Amino acid sequence: MQAYDEAVSISPRVRRLVAQNPGAMTGPGTNTYLVGNETLALIDPGPALDEHIEHILEVGDGKITHVLCTHTHPDHSPAAAPIAKALGIPMIGAVTADDRHQDLTFKPDIQLTHDATFSGPDWTIRGVATPGHVDNHFCFLLEEEGIVFAGDHIMNGSTVVIVPPGGNMKAYIDSLKRLLDYDVKAIAPGHGDVIPDCRGEVEKLVRHRLMREAKVVAVLQREAPLAIESLVVSVYDDVPVAMHPWAQLSLLAHLLKLEVEERAEQSGGQWAMR
Repeated sequence: MQAYDEAVSISPRVRRLVAQNPGAMTGPGTNTYLVGNETLALIDPGPALDEHIEHILEVGDGKITHVLCTHTHPDHSPAAAPIAKALGIPMIGAVTADDRHQDLTFKPDIQLTHDATFSGPDWTIRGVATPGHVDNHFCFLLEEEGIVFAGDHIMNGSTVVIVPPGGNMKAYIDSLKRLLDYDVKAIAPGHGDVIPDCRGEVEKLVRHRLMREAKVVAVLQREAPLAIESLVVSVYDDVPVAMHPWAQLSLLAHLLKLEVEERAEQSGGQWAMR
């Protein structure tokens, strides 16, 4: 077994393991969380790396009773099926249409619904529907501590890519605001370290997205009609050019939001304000 760092305690009930899948889109790697002491909930088991799965089972020590996945991107859920099979426990989550970026091995035994709760002797986890990054995304709130396990809804150190058609910018902004309906103190993201001020982070992210949208509008008012390939250069001039292919996806999500709101329109791949 490849050497893995020890699980890190981030609260009295929560330990974090980091999968060894670092990269441009995963940062230091996917965060996997074990919640509880007597029995354990496993959140986002991560990629199907043998060493990572073995590490989870070793740290879990036979106490894992639930496997919960925030969404089905291949860096978050593929380890769920082998772990659930090995332990004879249910997989919990939601599925979406196959867009060639989904983990098709994830077939939940329990389909998540908004505000569904799961519990152990010292933990209660509430599923909060947070579509936006993708339409089957959920966050999980540990009610005893006010920690929300955010998957790819919120990441430490970078903004989330919104990928249409499953991703939706309006839904994403609404889902960010939805977290403020709950008693959330800290964010345990799918990538990166804990973010201590949930309200401050959410307000910052909403402000950032709306400022980016205002930039889209300003460029279209000044230079339209424009194709996305040209528009991205001006709208994301603060982002490295190597990241522009990813930025185009979020840019499309902004444009589709403006189109639904009847503020922008496209013709032949060219975008303009209405």
